[in-house]
Amino acid sequence: MVHSVHGKALAWLLMLSACGGGGAPQNLPDKPPNIVFILADDLDVTSAAQMVQVKALVTQAGAQFRQHRVSLSLCCPSRVTGLRGQFAHNTGIFKNGAPDGGFQATYSTGLENSTAATWLRGAGYRTAMFGKYLNGYPDTAPSATYIPPGWDEWISPNGGTPYKGFNYTMNENGSTVAYGDTAPAYITDVISARTTAFIRRAVADHPSQPFFAYVAPYAPHSPATPAPRHANTYPGAQAPRTASFDEADVSDKPSWVAALPRLTATQIDDIDALHRKRLQSLLAVDEMVKAIVDTLRDTGQLENTYLFFASDNGYHEGQHRFESGKNTGYEEDLMVPLSVRGPGVPAGLVIDRFTANVDYAPTFAEIARIGTPSWVDGRSLLGLMQGQSPASWRQVLLLEHKSDIDDGLLRRDGTWEPADPFDLNSGTGDAITGFSGLRTADGYTYIEYENGERELYDNRTDAAQLRNAYATAPPALQARLTAWLASLKSAAGSGLRQAELAAP
Repeated sequence: MVHSVHGKALAWLLMLSACGGGGAPQNLPDKPPNIVFILADDLDVTSAAQMVQVKALVTQAGAQFRQHRVSLSLCCPSRVTGLRGQFAHNTGIFKNGAPDGGFQATYSTGLENSTAATWLRGAGYRTAMFGKYLNGYPDTAPSATYIPPGWDEWISPNGGTPYKGFNYTMNENGSTVAYGDTAPAYITDVISARTTAFIRRAVADHPSQPFFAYVAPYAPHSPATPAPRHANTYPGAQAPRTASFDEADVSDKPSWVAALPRLTATQIDDIDALHRKRLQSLLAVDEMVKAIVDTLRDTGQLENTYLFFASDNGYHEGQHRFESGKNTGYEEDLMVPLSVRGPGVPAGLVIDRFTANVDYAPTFAEIARIGTPSWVDGRSLLGLMQGQSPASWRQVLLLEHKSDIDDGLLRRDGTWEPADPFDLNSGTGDAITGFSGLRTADGYTYIEYENGERELYDNRTDAAQLRNAYATAPPALQARLTAWLASLKSAAGSGLRQAELAAP
């Protein structure tokens, strides 16, 4: 495919029609805006609030989404959902490893052939990937230097131990480059330097093209190695002692939770130690955000760039007797930060509409002034970002999780995601019973497990999700939520978006 200026101009004429969220962007310059999407790894909203540069340069300078969640709290499914704009039941990607997840399944099913990257590149954007791609990459690809469709530049680890921050190799535009264990090799700093260099090069060498940079640091994923310069920060920091921390009574919860013992003193110490390392590792990410903003300003691109900061999933740290991890349908794992600044985004805007990671791809498409495939499930956020109030919007978010004993936890090399402490020590880990569920805008979390168990929380009166109210809930409420879930869990595209508006 030839990506010419003429092809770009033609693509701009394809206005977004399949996705909700407002009309075409208003008062934008002739060249569509640039997009920089920063996606942290396993970042919960509480830890994100500690990031000074993100707060000052993105959140306060633009919009904050306070009701932003993921539909499946696990790295690879979330990342595929973000790139495709589809829920897991429509991508088929539920796990971090084969057969129903990971890079292997994504590659073998051809999902990479139509993503936000291919759409934007086809519209004339210069596209670049920096950092973590999909779990297991590049296993089963034709070579260790395989570059997925849609990317003009590609900088992503393909060997070694990138999760540990050092001693990894990187596929840099088709060549494998080795990094050691010295401070300059720290992976967040390398990703930062490659990103800012790309921005400068794109502006200098391709001035007629907008650019799309997907920036994916590994922090604060465990083992959450901090940059050496940050190793002694946050002394004494502890994981938040929320109302559900080491929950006293879990007898009303499903069997996989009810079987958990209280946390031991050693486990709590370990949770706190990892929490400190997570905060330490985020300091380099915070510095990276500043470096990117400074580079955009220096190159004259800041006012014509949408800069997003988000996470692939949330993270629990001791809630409900869980050791550190994700994967559940509880709020700690579903809630993720999302802030964005850019053209037409009022500084200090707070958005309380229900939004999700399934909305990223259609948002990028509308910014680029292009349409999306009919199978896209998500909605563009552009109108919300610019302060518009759509007449109708999502009133429920579908939640999903699939049981699978493997999940790729038997790692073959350091590029595979390390298991969380919850996976290793709780005795449940990836044996969490499969479920589908709902998080509704009027405050309910409703979960149906594959074994017939049910959970229901009224988050308005029980924000910590301590009391499973399903057994005592009014039959009419049970019936409403059951029917709503049934209407969503196999739906797709416009039919799914319509089903999100109200219970049947």
